[in-house]
Amino acid sequence: AMKNSVPQAASLLLEKLMLLVHIRPLPAGSGGETPPSARGYYDTSCFKRGDLLEVPRTLFIHFGIYLGENRVAHMMPDILPSITGDRRQIQQVVTNKRLILGVIARTASVRVDTVEDFAYGGSILVNHMDRLFENQVLGSEEAARRAEKLVGATAYSLLWNNCEHFVTYCRYGAPVSFQTDKFCETVKMIIRDQRSVLASVLVGLASMVCLGVAPSTTLPTIFIPFFLWMAG
Repeated sequence: AMKNSVPQAASLLLEKLMLLVHIRPLPAGSGGETPPSARGYYDTSCFKRGDLLEVPRTLFIHFGIYLGENRVAHMMPDILPSITGDRRQIQQVVTNKRLILGVIARTASVRVDTVEDFAYGGSILVNHMDRLFENQVLGSEEAARRAEKLVGATAYSLLWNNCEHFVTYCRYGAPVSFQTDKFCETVKMIIRDQRSVLASVLVGLASMVCLGVAPSTTLPTIFIPFFLWMAG
């Protein structure tokens, strides 16, 4: 049982670390609930149905499939689909509270939003990932149809089933997430380095998850709130 608990604890740890970098930064004065008004901010004439849209953030990238007529299908963590079937409520712009609860509950929805709501004021890259898949790019109409078929409630995982998995399945036929893979490889490298202070921190976090160990008073003060949050 202990052997099985270690991989599960490691997975939980990675998911919570990923959650920290996937929370959307909201603009000042927004109250943390609604996005900035940006109707007409983006020139959609350069987008084609089936295009893969990529919005780089400070610490992560959000992805979607363009469906035409200023509509984008994208996966968002969201708690509402698991507690209500009211489409009008679900279709409202996802707030950080709904997003965080969705990640914790591992629920999400593939939703259709305007380009403005999808991009949230960020710059948009078009088909930037095609270079990584060369001969695997599906037809544009096939990509759009795949996205449309998946619209609705779905299971969610920051590591195994996120917005990048969704778009790579739609456009390339294979659900992969390069940013998740890169994140996991970085964590592995840190853990391999026994001299790394951060490795000790990660081990401490894993111990807390597995054994309920209280945070050591010798840790830097900056990590204590995070330890308390993990323990909770």
